[in-house]
Amino acid sequence: MGYLEANGLAYALPDGRELFRDVSFKVSGGTVVALVGANGVGKTTLQRILSGELVPKQGSVHVQGGLAVMPQFIGSVRDESLVRDLLLSVAPEALRKAAQELDDAELALMDTDDEAAQMRYANALTSYGEAGGYDIEVLWDTVTVAALGLPYDRARFREVRTLSGGEQKRLVLETLLRGHEQVLLLDEPDNYLDVPGKRWLEDRLKATDKAVFVVSHDRELLANAATHVVTIEAHSAWTHAGSFGTWHAARHKRIEKLKEDHRRWNEEHERLKELVRTLQQQAKYYESMAPKYRVMCGRLERFEEAGPPPEIPSDEKVSPRLKGGRTGVRAITCEELELTGLMKPFSQEIFFGDRVAVLGSNGSGKSHFLRLLGGDQVRTNGAWKLGARVVPGLFAQTHEHPEWIGRTLVDILWHGEGQRAGKDRGAAMSVLSRYGLDKAGDQRFENLSGGQQARFQILLLELSGATLLLLDEPTDNLDLASAEALQHALNDFEGTVVAVTHDRWFAKSFDRFLHFRADGKVSEVDEPVWT
Repeated sequence: MGYLEANGLAYALPDGRELFRDVSFKVSGGTVVALVGANGVGKTTLQRILSGELVPKQGSVHVQGGLAVMPQFIGSVRDESLVRDLLLSVAPEALRKAAQELDDAELALMDTDDEAAQMRYANALTSYGEAGGYDIEVLWDTVTVAALGLPYDRARFREVRTLSGGEQKRLVLETLLRGHEQVLLLDEPDNYLDVPGKRWLEDRLKATDKAVFVVSHDRELLANAATHVVTIEAHSAWTHAGSFGTWHAARHKRIEKLKEDHRRWNEEHERLKELVRTLQQQAKYYESMAPKYRVMCGRLERFEEAGPPPEIPSDEKVSPRLKGGRTGVRAITCEELELTGLMKPFSQEIFFGDRVAVLGSNGSGKSHFLRLLGGDQVRTNGAWKLGARVVPGLFAQTHEHPEWIGRTLVDILWHGEGQRAGKDRGAAMSVLSRYGLDKAGDQRFENLSGGQQARFQILLLELSGATLLLLDEPTDNLDLASAEALQHALNDFEGTVVAVTHDRWFAKSFDRFLHFRADGKVSEVDEPVWT
């Protein structure tokens, strides 16, 4: 069985700021260790250290049994690479080099068919075999059949961009979980997977005997599959020996203990300093007290060198204030509404204060339904209307806002839009700080991370005075703290919420569920349906 062990890792940014220190944990065979933490605490940096891409300032990483890494970009590949290229990208380095040499030798032979080119090609074939190329092609055949329903010979030259994000993820996950490497680093493996795909991944993670280190924002997956949770916060890390389902209670207990440890440390520090001051005064008048004074000075020095207990974590300051307001009793009324080509006619009433989760497979019309309610032009038959004083506010899943390209956050807030009044720089920075975006105030919208863009959209919903929130996959790019802050804000929101989501944890906070079925029918169900 393989394992990964991190000992005393520390890393500082190029400007000298400490990112984290004394990070230690072990990922043993048969365990799934999840890494969590707010944006910017160093999760990506830690992964790059574990994979060998970065060298830590201090500490070491030891891997036994071979290491395989799945980068976050898997699922969003849109270049001209082939399935073979994708599979090679997660293969061992020696095999990647042998495959590249084989490709180069084959091209050279096609250009010049002489003895030197033939010898190079023969040697490349031998090296490819010795690196395990032919053995791994047997594995790839099993993988492509499982993920794509095609044998490797038929799938190898298919362009990766013709695969959906879920198919790309499934292909690489099948490869790593079935491969020889015993230690896996998985970065957002659930992204682009639908709920059945996430359940498949959970089952495979629970069944594997490999050592798995995973970064994910899917709280349900973390609760179902993780055996341990490593948390980066307050410039260090700690490990919870349990699933995410019990992590919150463990974190609260740890913080309370740290507060008590700091209280005791401060009391002891003050006591020692007072003893030193007292003995110093006594030593001025009584020579016999000088040795005691020197001993106490040494004791205080050693106490201060040992330092206080670990820093007390503080929650990231993400504080949405979604106020809303009273509206007519019937917030949304649909009568034989049909989105042309997407769904069959349906009738539905949504009332003031309802929390409605819209569920269903991709392509069933869920996002179009929200866009229609938000005022976009969508081809329809039938009738629909919003109630009195209902002001819709739409959160777009893709974060596509061409009108914001090239503009900074402060500039967007300065000019205002629609019912949203403009804010001067001071007021803009104040509201940005509640969303943890004050440091990004002068950055352009398109340069923000996905999580920052999501938080900024929620901020604008707050300022717009919306009484109907239309949220399309709002938790997709949010870290755990931001997702939970959003849930708390929605609980306090005075108005109606309609959200499209594949987030099972998020869906638990809703009280009504609309199911957009694959056959085009739309119906209300009593509980979430994920098939």
